[in-house]
Amino acid sequence: MSGLKEKGRLTRLRLALGMAVFGSATPVSKIVTGAMPVFVGSAFRVGLGALVLAPFAWSGRGALRGFTRRDWITVCLIALFGMFGFSALMLYGMGMVSGVVGAIVMSTAPAVTAAASMLFFGDSPTWRKLAAIALAVAGVLLLQLGQGSGGGGGSEVWFGAALVFGAVCCEACYTLLGKRMSEHADPVLVAFLASALSVPLFLPFAIWQWPDFDVAQVSAGAWAAAIWYGAGTLSLGTWLWYSGLAKAEGAVAAAFMGIMPVSALLLSYLLLGEEFRLVHLAGFGTVFAGVLLISWEHARMEKED
Repeated sequence: MSGLKEKGRLTRLRLALGMAVFGSATPVSKIVTGAMPVFVGSAFRVGLGALVLAPFAWSGRGALRGFTRRDWITVCLIALFGMFGFSALMLYGMGMVSGVVGAIVMSTAPAVTAAASMLFFGDSPTWRKLAAIALAVAGVLLLQLGQGSGGGGGSEVWFGAALVFGAVCCEACYTLLGKRMSEHADPVLVAFLASALSVPLFLPFAIWQWPDFDVAQVSAGAWAAAIWYGAGTLSLGTWLWYSGLAKAEGAVAAAFMGIMPVSALLLSYLLLGEEFRLVHLAGFGTVFAGVLLISWEHARMEKED
């Protein structure tokens, strides 16, 4: 009995740490984009991520023999949207907004994923999903209008927030396409394949930006952030989350979704030294209420199944 309890604690710890690691991507991406060109940083991220994921993906390589043409197309789409699109939009967007703004916009991911699932996959709308979407929109608008009234707004901030939201949409594509692939393939294997396949997409742009990049000017802290962006947020986070998910009920896993936006917000204050403002709390609280509704919806669906 004690062994089962210990395994349960370890599973919950992995889920919690996985979401916390995913949340760290937002402030860390701002550090990376301030130290190196977007496509250089992105190529480094996916290349390092693929290398770190390779040993974990090796055990699931047998599934490759059963991959159909449709499966490979799906993996390529994940590479295009979930890796290339996400990284490029995220880094360009975070170069224009504060870490806190980025964290709150990224917190809309569960609601955006729910909306995309209803629009493109025919999922039935429920009041929880619709309310979560409304709260996500209201929270971001509240934040942006508050930023403007406080002198931190402007067209660049709006455009940067729009780019980060584009990254959210790419993340939703990854989630929905990855969910289909995970029905017959290890999610870690899929993440490895998508990372590896996205490297050639980044390389031409990274080579184009390389002449303007002075490696010697990158501080040790920025290199640490870049390494964490690939090995941590892409590789370690994926392994922690999916290894925990494999041993947890969906309802339990859904409850941990709220850790990611909290992690992103707190680390934006800690790592970036950003000033706390009341509008941050108001905007985050509104979006976070939507995250909790989506978690509730996932738990309800799991019980019905």
